[in-house]
Amino acid sequence: MPELPEVETTRRGVAPHLEGQTLLGAVVRQPALRWPVPPDLDHILRGETILAVRRRAKYLLLACQHGTLLIHLGMSGSLRVMPAGTPPQKHDHLDLLLDGRLLRYRDPRRFGAVLWHVGPIERHPLLNALGPEPLSAAFDGAALFEAMRRRQSAIKLAIMDNHIVVGVGNIYANEALFHAGIAPTRAANALTRGDCDRLATEIKAVLMRAIDAGGSTLRDFVDSDGKPGYFQQSYMVYGRQEAPCRRCGTPIRHIRQGQRSTYYCPLCQP
Repeated sequence: MPELPEVETTRRGVAPHLEGQTLLGAVVRQPALRWPVPPDLDHILRGETILAVRRRAKYLLLACQHGTLLIHLGMSGSLRVMPAGTPPQKHDHLDLLLDGRLLRYRDPRRFGAVLWHVGPIERHPLLNALGPEPLSAAFDGAALFEAMRRRQSAIKLAIMDNHIVVGVGNIYANEALFHAGIAPTRAANALTRGDCDRLATEIKAVLMRAIDAGGSTLRDFVDSDGKPGYFQQSYMVYGRQEAPCRRCGTPIRHIRQGQRSTYYCPLCQP
């Protein structure tokens, strides 16, 4: 599914086409997403000006004059800016209409969301309990160490908890733990302050490298121009079961944690 770097890549791709533009309305072809699309979305959005395109965790936030359009890409969603009148294809569920262009929401699995919220967006039920952004100053080794002190779960599961820090999905949790030299099975409350300093630094670094590379190509992800991301070409451990570690040559191991695949080097991550 699109993770934080893919969502941020999408945000950066669509923002220049949307900010300052007045919406002419919306065309909803399939309202049955993860949560129902507001039935009066066309009426709500008509005449609204998009003031800013922001991101919170994996949610895209189109801040308008009288509310915020919240978009989640789900398991397979994407956004593309296209010329007005471009014929829709299968799974093109929703268009936001602009002057001469449209923003098209595509979601083959229909597990994403398009919702309207009036009022402070940080109070939306999907956002109000989220932890800090991993790329913000609020997330550092001290904050991570404090959060881990009461966590007995494995560290990989802990850093994927959106109450601890948002947007560290499975791929980037694997990669950050490798670069920090921390075994994914270690108890979170066993990490030292030095471990947390390294891990927070590597989470930021891995996510930034992925954003710079345009994200990762998994299943259906493409960026807002239709181009795939390329960060997967530099994976150190993810998806490399039994392949030699790029650092020491030891075969990469694979286990399951919390229904997700975990990859690690037993020598580099003691």
